[in-house]
Amino acid sequence: MDALALTFSSGWASGINAYLVVLVLGIADRVGSYSDIPDVLGRWDVLAAAGFMFAMEFVADKIPYIDSTWDAISTAIRPTVGAVIGVLLAGDATSLDQAVLGVVGGGTALLSHLAKAGGRLAINSSPEPVTNVGASLTEDATVLGVVWFSLEHPQAAAAIAGVLLLAGLGLLLVLSRLVRRGWRRWKNKEPVDRTT
Repeated sequence: MDALALTFSSGWASGINAYLVVLVLGIADRVGSYSDIPDVLGRWDVLAAAGFMFAMEFVADKIPYIDSTWDAISTAIRPTVGAVIGVLLAGDATSLDQAVLGVVGGGTALLSHLAKAGGRLAINSSPEPVTNVGASLTEDATVLGVVWFSLEHPQAAAAIAGVLLLAGLGLLLVLSRLVRRGWRRWKNKEPVDRTT
């Protein structure tokens, strides 16, 4: 398995749903013959904790405004999980390899987390919950698909994760410009004269 490609893919996915990444990698270690996945991810206590936290995130991520609160709390967690997975995937590599994979995992997770959190803030401007549920289910399915695909085809999965990361950051840039433009229009709006 290509450790850098797997780290990039799992880092991107950790920024979206870190607990699902740990769960998928841990289950793959338990049931598959993936020697490059660290055994610590397949421990029962790690799987139980990841499963519990994934269940909590699965529910919280579908409720408007609760999802943004969950994202705010996860700002420290998701990049940390991405970095830890990167270091674990480095295994017995030199400390430079571990540092590089930790930075790749954590940095990719931070960028994808920022794209997700920003997109969710934009979605929360809509009063109905259907978009939240749809976005959350799409994110979960994409994370599951990319991480599972990365176990057999790490370089192709890394390319897919790279495209998704760039698309998410591009969408975040467009949304931020629209929000700034709307804010300026609202701020410069003439007050309504109610005396006439």
